[in-house]
Amino acid sequence: MLSHIKDVVNLSKKKGFAVGAFNVHGLESILGVANGLTRSKSPGIIQVSEGAIKYMGLKPLIHLVSTVAKNIAPNVPIALHLDHGKSLGNVLGCIEAGFSSVHIDASHLPLDENIALTKQVVEIARRKNVWVQGEVGAIIGGHGDLGGVIKDIPIADIDEVVEFVKKTKVDTIAAAIGTAHGVYDNEDINIKLLKEIKKRTNNKTFVLHGGSGVDPRKIRRAIREGVNIINIGSDIKIAFSQTLIANCLKNQKETDPRNLMGPTITAVEEVVIKATKLFGSYNSLKFKEIIT
Repeated sequence: MLSHIKDVVNLSKKKGFAVGAFNVHGLESILGVANGLTRSKSPGIIQVSEGAIKYMGLKPLIHLVSTVAKNIAPNVPIALHLDHGKSLGNVLGCIEAGFSSVHIDASHLPLDENIALTKQVVEIARRKNVWVQGEVGAIIGGHGDLGGVIKDIPIADIDEVVEFVKKTKVDTIAAAIGTAHGVYDNEDINIKLLKEIKKRTNNKTFVLHGGSGVDPRKIRRAIREGVNIINIGSDIKIAFSQTLIANCLKNQKETDPRNLMGPTITAVEEVVIKATKLFGSYNSLKFKEIIT
């Protein structure tokens, strides 16, 4: 069922796990995430990028997610979130359309401009009971990139993060702490910085971007130190694409798209189940506790 992100986050904080935020790109990945969360008995977040909105259309996307959540995962709280909204028009469109959370990513701007733009979004979102995620320290990389080394991974300045949170009053904060979008060999998590951010922002809900491909031991340590939401995008893209390519090569005479696309649903589902086990949310729901 479609739920407000605050309910999903509150469950995670109550039980001490991190909630997965999974990027979707079409019906198959939406079904895969919903199936995975249902099998895992885990709350979760379905998130979409501006690219996904352009591909599917905002209204069709919302109807797909809400219908799938209602019918495929009726007992599982699932929030809908905009990931890396860089266009103010897209961010405001998602607020008006009924998203419970939006990410205004102005991290590429100077700090004062980032603060001003994020604060503007927060003031508008508050009137609609929508949560806002802000970002400090641009998180680099390429969604879906697989392997190799990425140079010069940025690290956020702790004083800038604290100033940003104080002045914008965002609900959740993303900051560059050593990870990157994609799957790279040299990603890391700066635990010391994470602990400082949590301490100096009064335990503000922290979102870890670039969760795909990071050493599981580091993920578990980061959750213990206060990471509340972990974004998974590249792992879903890679599993979906590799499964589709392999199935198409194996069945080159197939003319029914459903037979070619179907296995991608299961591939995404398995990524979600694996993530919920790592994040500690697997089998965390008891039906009597589920929000209605």
